[in-house]
Amino acid sequence: MAIEVFNRYEHKYLIDSAAYEKIIKIMDEHMELDAYNTNHKPYTIANIYYDTADDYLIRKSLSKPVYKEKLRLRSYGVPDSSSKVFLEIKKKYKGIVNKRRTVLSLDEAYSFVKSGKTPEQKEYMNTQVISEIEYFLKMYSIEPKVYLAYDRIAYFENGNPDLRISFDTNIRARRYDVKLEDGDGGRKLLPEGVYLMEIKTSRAKPLWLTHMLTELNIRRSSFSKYGTEFKQSIGA
Repeated sequence: MAIEVFNRYEHKYLIDSAAYEKIIKIMDEHMELDAYNTNHKPYTIANIYYDTADDYLIRKSLSKPVYKEKLRLRSYGVPDSSSKVFLEIKKKYKGIVNKRRTVLSLDEAYSFVKSGKTPEQKEYMNTQVISEIEYFLKMYSIEPKVYLAYDRIAYFENGNPDLRISFDTNIRARRYDVKLEDGDGGRKLLPEGVYLMEIKTSRAKPLWLTHMLTELNIRRSSFSKYGTEFKQSIGA
């Protein structure tokens, strides 16, 4: 069963192609590729981000509060109405990210978010997470705001499922046809050849990783996919 609850730090870095090639060689020495990244080929992750009519959630997030939260619907590739997807509530408090998600069919997820009514219980659903999302839907009047997709290569450390490192490229978004089943096209958010590297762990980084970041002079970036898309959409 897929992990449905995460508590961790998420550190982000914007790197160019030259740095990416150097990092990948080091990663291959210390970590294992995700099973979906055969021969270093990326897989596509697609998301719908939800917000209020006045964009309250993303505006609050961009103000860098101590606590923030958001709701998104995620699929791997382009789903159809019966495909299993993940409805996720993501919270961040003092730098620690808590992500909780449940599996639903695409139709169930759309209906749940639109109506606020709990779906009929199925064995693949996480009832606790559904209750939390139900409360979120009562707190905020939300609507689908943006479709956002990217191509990912991910690594995990053998024997240490806590550490995960991912590389996202071709990050693209659209504010029309905001549905997961309507294909994965959109406007690119970053220049060609730029990767977003994310290090996700609840513990200290291993020494080899710390040394790599230092030797390659890779510095953390403050980057939010949805935040970047929103600022570009309003011309900020």
